[in-house]
Parts: sequence; C-alpha cells; structure tokens
Amino acid sequence: MRTTTRATMSRTMRPTAALTAGLAALLLAGCTGAGGADGGSGFAGALPAKSPKPTPPPTGPYVALGDSYTAGLKIAPQVGEPTGCARSGVNYPSLVAKGLGLAADKFQDVSCSGARTGDLTGAQETDHGTNPPQLDALTPATRLVTVGIGGNDAGFMEVVKECAKENLVDAVKGMVGASRAASPCREHYASGGTDQVQRKVDAAGEQLGRILQDIKHRSPQARVYVIGYPTLLPSDPEACRPVLGKTVAGGDLGFLSEKEQQLNGMLKKRAEGAGAVFVDAASPSAGHDMCAGEATRWVEPPFPAPGLAAIHPNAKGQEAVAAAVLKAVRG
Repeated sequence: MRTTTRATMSRTMRPTAALTAGLAALLLAGCTGAGGADGGSGFAGALPAKSPKPTPPPTGPYVALGDSYTAGLKIAPQVGEPTGCARSGVNYPSLVAKGLGLAADKFQDVSCSGARTGDLTGAQETDHGTNPPQLDALTPATRLVTVGIGGNDAGFMEVVKECAKENLVDAVKGMVGASRAASPCREHYASGGTDQVQRKVDAAGEQLGRILQDIKHRSPQARVYVIGYPTLLPSDPEACRPVLGKTVAGGDLGFLSEKEQQLNGMLKKRAEGAGAVFVDAASPSAGHDMCAGEATRWVEPPFPAPGLAAIHPNAKGQEAVAAAVLKAVRG
C-alpha cells in the first residue's frame, strides 16, 4: 500500500491539522530512534519521494536509416531521390516525424530498398540513381536516429525464395513417386552440417554492432532506436493454407518463422549492447501477417494486392510500426 504523503494530506486537511500531523510524525521518529540519510533528523522519511521526470521526446534533427521495410517499397506516394530507393511519403519514418511535429528541415529519410549494412557506410547503386552512404546524413546536431537494417544481410528474402523453390522441387519429386520431406528448405540450409541462415544472421549482427558504434561517434547526443521486422507468418502454419496452398510444407513455414525470430533476436541483442533501444514490431503485428485476410494483414503475401510489394509491409503495416516507434520515443 502506498504511504500517504504530506502533499496528499494538505488537500484533505486544514493547515493547522496538517502542521500538527507533521510535528507528531517528527516527534515519533525521534522517540523511536528512526533516522534517514540526513543523519537521523527524520525529514527523509517525511518528505514525499520524487518520481523521475520523463525524458521529453526529441525535437530533431531526426535521421531515418534502413532498407525496403523502412523505405516503404511501392507504397504510394513514392518520394525523394534517388527514385531507385523507392521511399514512401507515408513510411514509418515520415509518420514518426509527423507525430513528433518535426519541421521538414528537421527530418531526413535516407533509407533505401535493397540496403545492407555496408550501404550505411558506402554508396548504394540502385536501378535509378546512387544513394550516398546513409550515415553521411548524421551530424553532431542529430538528436534522433532510427535504424531498420539486417534482413538483406541475412538474405531473408533469398531464404523465402529458396524455400519456395525447394518445396516446388520436392512436390514434383513427390508426384513421381519419391516421398516428400517434412521440411525440404530446412534440410537444404543445414546440408553442410551448419545452419547457414544463422551464420548469416550472426555476421549481420557483427556488422550492425560496428554501425551502432559509428552512429554514436557521429551523433553522440542522439537517441538511437533499432527497429525490428514485423511478423511475416502465423504461429499456426495451417492458417497459411488458403494463401499458400500446399506448395510449402508446414515444417518449412515453421522454419521461416524461426529464422525471423532469430533475426529479431539478434537486432534486440545488438541494440541493447550498444545502448540503443530495440523497437519490437513482431509482437504488435501478430495476427496481421501475410496469411491474414486482405483487410487485416499488414504484410503482403507472395501474390500481393495490385501495386504493392510481395512479402513487404503495406500502408497499414507502416502505420503500425510508426505507432510502436512513437510509443518508444515518447517513453
């Protein structure tokens, strides 16, 4: 039970009564020998505890770094240069900047579709122009940085495509009489005796660790947030049957979910190790994966709605991540 403070008592008692109660408390402390950090005067126990003031959200400058999940691939309107980066004007960085009330000159989005961690420190060539090194946007004046990177280093899209291919090949084998493996994609990536995907995730983590140190060096006063990836698949593989049919084995859907969890786990570990904040996008997007209905999903399936990118967040997904980031930034 919470102790009633003098501040609370003053609202319910007359001044004389409050003063009497305060003196009685001091006398009681003296009689019982109770003391505090002030040498036994009793004042430490009588004064109300001060709760720490919440840190106000930064007012910019804000720099957004990342890959296509940050940029908002194919989500209208597409803005910025180079056009090959496919940035959306309603991606989560833009929505975060709007939510914080930042002026245009206090916000810079340099995310780029296809980016790897190496493209944060080196120029990235796209089909339509060159994106300068993303970290070049940082300055000592920068006060907020979001980083959404690592999926391409881990080759996650390639893993998804390879799983689709392995399952197709295995299905054809099954049609000609050979027994079908329970998880052909998992077997493919473990064929050398090593989890090849985990090895890539670990290597991406090493790169990210160095990137976060570089960010701290360039913008020592900035608050840094590492953004995780949203949930792509449901916990129950059978829920994907209406969308994916039987072309992907249930075991491989579980394998893909496991790999995404490993990727997000690495991002969280690296963020905490560097003194940054990890923003979980997977938990709030549970139930809004690519196998959910069109009105519910935040991530598009392999055959997306017209004009959108397969296995990437849609506009609702960007809004959800923005809400998670704003909640973290505002504390």
